[in-house]
Amino acid sequence: MLTLSPVMLGLLGSLLAGLMTSVGAAPVLLGRTPSPEWRDTSLGFAAGVMLAASFFSLIIPALVAAETRFGEGPIPALIVCVAILIGMGAVALVNELIPHEHFSVGREGPEAASLRRVWLFIIAITIHNAPEGLAVGVAFGAEGMDGGFPVALGIGLQNAPEGLAVAVALLGEKYSARRAFFIAALTGLVEPVTGFLGAAVIVYAQPLLPWGLAFAAGAMLYVISHEIIPETHRRGHQNRATAGLAVGLVVMLFLDVWLG
Repeated sequence: MLTLSPVMLGLLGSLLAGLMTSVGAAPVLLGRTPSPEWRDTSLGFAAGVMLAASFFSLIIPALVAAETRFGEGPIPALIVCVAILIGMGAVALVNELIPHEHFSVGREGPEAASLRRVWLFIIAITIHNAPEGLAVGVAFGAEGMDGGFPVALGIGLQNAPEGLAVAVALLGEKYSARRAFFIAALTGLVEPVTGFLGAAVIVYAQPLLPWGLAFAAGAMLYVISHEIIPETHRRGHQNRATAGLAVGLVVMLFLDVWLG
């Protein structure tokens, strides 16, 4: 039986999770676009999945790893808290330094008049997806299949509504169904890159394990707060989005306990 290293598991797991973006975008090829209510509910579900994965699959294992290395006391908690803040700050910094555009709120970051609008949007989704791939890779690198599979499954589940949202937004900008699908699928391919890097760092630099897990959690928490939740509340569907978040959170919690 073929046994894969944690690094290869991180690469493959994040690749499969990223490909779920194209699965979610597939309905646009059939001429079907869901209602805004459904899109916001599904994005709320995605936020719930990411929130649960951040805490139960990344932050708690980070605390355990830090306690194993440094013993009980304030040091493990301090390490995890600092790493979470660094992760959130890193994504916030990238968000400020790289020009990109969201269809709902317009351009962010430095001006880049020479870049076409679609590329600014692709950059925005790439900034969004990179922490997700990182989280999958770090989880596989830290705990192998047992720890990585629930995170990969959860990220894959939340990538589907994100892929659909991207494709529908592109249709609204007068892109053809095929081109909208292709671009949405393309945005998920950054995840295996960061997944591979995350797994490799954790496997070959074990002292960084608690830092890496908490950093990935912080990066995802920034995306949840800065991107996904505000997006689901802009069109007046916050009740549906909150219900979706609740369902996503408990589904991911159940999967993490059952499969982890």
